[in-house]
Amino acid sequence: MKIHLPKALIGLLCAAALWTPTLTQGDAPSTVNADEALKLLQAGNQRYADGKLNSVTPEEMERRRAELVQGQKPFAVVVCCSDSRVGPEIIFDQELGNLFVVRTAGEVLDAAGIGSIEYAVAHLGSPLVLVLGHQHCGAVAAAVAEAKEPGHIAAIVKAIGPAVERTRGLKGDPLENAIRANVQDIAARLRTTGPILAAKVNAGSLKVIGATLSLSTGKVELVPDGP
Repeated sequence: MKIHLPKALIGLLCAAALWTPTLTQGDAPSTVNADEALKLLQAGNQRYADGKLNSVTPEEMERRRAELVQGQKPFAVVVCCSDSRVGPEIIFDQELGNLFVVRTAGEVLDAAGIGSIEYAVAHLGSPLVLVLGHQHCGAVAAAVAEAKEPGHIAAIVKAIGPAVERTRGLKGDPLENAIRANVQDIAARLRTTGPILAAKVNAGSLKVIGATLSLSTGKVELVPDGP
């Protein structure tokens, strides 16, 4: 049996077959690579540490909000503590839309946290993931003290436990050692988490690095990969 379609519908179907979707701002890859993204973060952190944050006029903020309605293209993912003293947009002096932020106590990540990172990398094109620990982290301090915390706080302390054990007995301050080790452990885990992050790292299109923030000075320092 033959089906007769209206000529107008046939034209629409042909046009659809030839149509090639274009990338929206939200789907487009970041315009910088991982090394350039890191330099932007470091420059912004230097401004923060120097007390010379960029100022934004009301007109500039209005323009930026209008741009972001169409989509986002964050150049970096920052995984950091929920601590009120660690606001990534402030300590890296970045405007709205530049950073994709995942925050939990002690940077502890579950499936939802990792999935959020994967979304930024796979759909928004972010080339850099920065895992940021900080001085005097209460979550890590609880793990070092082997505190018996109530409720779901206990799960956070337990997740940080391996970093504490790995640094037990080392020279230096036990808390600072554990903070750095926790950052190293989380960054190493993300680099090897498939299928999205590990593939991007192996292809050279994604870098995952660790760093710590000094609350005293405001400076962020990179943490070398762990053993």
